[in-house]
Amino acid sequence: MAAATAQARTVLEQFPAGGPRGSWPAEEYAAAQRAQGTSAQVVMDMPSNQFLVVIDTTQ
Repeated sequence: MAAATAQARTVLEQFPAGGPRGSWPAEEYAAAQRAQGTSAQVVMDMPSNQFLVVIDTTQ
């Protein structure tokens, strides 16, 4: 059985979930980061009700 590698995430930026209708600032920020070569993705942090732009960081 293969062992899983531990991964941590680094939060680059946080955006409130209640943005204006039709506005996706977290997605736009992540797309800009990807355009610069950073493998950024958007995840939802339910307890804080925020979208987080994160990158995976191996430990």
